[in-house]
Amino acid sequence: MSRNAIVTGSASGIGAGIADLLRASGWSVVGVDLSPTADHVADVSDPDAVRAAVGRILEDVGEVDALVSAAGHYDITPVSEISAEALHRMLRVHLGGLRNTARAVLPSMVARGGGAIVAVTSELAIGGGDGDAHYAAAKGAVIGLVRSLAAEYADRGVRINAVAPGPTDTPLLAADSPWRAPDYLATLPNRRLTRPDEIARVVEFLVSADAAFCTGEVISPNGGAVI
Repeated sequence: MSRNAIVTGSASGIGAGIADLLRASGWSVVGVDLSPTADHVADVSDPDAVRAAVGRILEDVGEVDALVSAAGHYDITPVSEISAEALHRMLRVHLGGLRNTARAVLPSMVARGGGAIVAVTSELAIGGGDGDAHYAAAKGAVIGLVRSLAAEYADRGVRINAVAPGPTDTPLLAADSPWRAPDYLATLPNRRLTRPDEIARVVEFLVSADAAFCTGEVISPNGGAVI
């Protein structure tokens, strides 16, 4: 029987890696992204747009077994220069994106007796970072929401977890990003950035029946960037 998944941020980076791996593993994946190449174009920070997109997806596929919230953006800005709008945008996209998509799919998951939600957060939510205050704060809020939702929905059969990657080789990291600098890479046990497919394998586990006893967890496939 086909398993259906929604992946936000599916057009590039970690989201694309997750969508590709799930499809290769037999999942039917519907991508949601701002990019016109996505199956459904929607801004995850807009609750009305998310509700409409998920409604259309449910009409098309009937049931959604898994939601992966991977949409996001990143920039490096000293805390003294972070504008209110930049902070609010980080929160709207990362925290709001998870809230909006989870709220849209949870009723159908509860009605069918189960499902899995995985949010992509960041090791910066755990360890913080120089110039990453608004990003780390938004990703930290994602962890708080994941654990709260997990507690609220555990007895209704819905498992909700997070993955917290370290620096990953995606377009979000510019060519001149300090995360790509040889001096930084030399500090990592693996001496390289994580690949999107390595994150995707952890997500694949968390949405599978093998992770039936995992909820409220934060798994950190970060190559030893944070230990």
